[in-house]
Amino acid sequence: MSTKNTILKRYDGRFKDIFEEIYEAEYAKKFDELGIWYEHRLIDDMVAQALKSSGGFVWSCKNYDGDVQSDIVAQGYGSLGLMTSVLVCPDGKTIESEAAHGTVTRHYREHQKGNPTSTNPIASIFAWTRGLEHRGKLDNNKELIRFAQIMETACVDTVDSGKMTKDLAGCIHGLKNVKPDHYLVTMDFLDAIAETVEKKL
Repeated sequence: MSTKNTILKRYDGRFKDIFEEIYEAEYAKKFDELGIWYEHRLIDDMVAQALKSSGGFVWSCKNYDGDVQSDIVAQGYGSLGLMTSVLVCPDGKTIESEAAHGTVTRHYREHQKGNPTSTNPIASIFAWTRGLEHRGKLDNNKELIRFAQIMETACVDTVDSGKMTKDLAGCIHGLKNVKPDHYLVTMDFLDAIAETVEKKL
């Protein structure tokens, strides 16, 4: 977990204390049995750690910190267009699934002008598939679960085949070197995913 309790002594300090109290009372023994651990780090130290690490940790933070840092982590994996968010209620039955990148207003304004855009739809597709898969689990609908999984696999396979949007092409070629033949516009990319889905069904 990360906070800035050295500066925000009352709010972050209390947040850290509550987290540690719950950990000690409910999770410390279970963590020991699994060979895992909990530690608190200052947010700036944790950001540096996240950037140089190979992963393998769960990072708990306050809403604002998580919102900002998740974008940094997503970009490290290639694009905000790959980042989904699933919020699960304690009952395990109610979820909210969303594309965590926001509304991509700049691309939409270009689309409104009639200009071609290359907006990555993968996070939006995964928002739907995560919702569909959850609905399938609630209803014990194996076909719906299978369809959601096929959709996700089709997205990955389409990119792996070399068909991608401009944001991902920038990761491969460098943003300054991206040329129009390196990527597809949004609708062409969606068509490529649909073609992959059809082959898998």
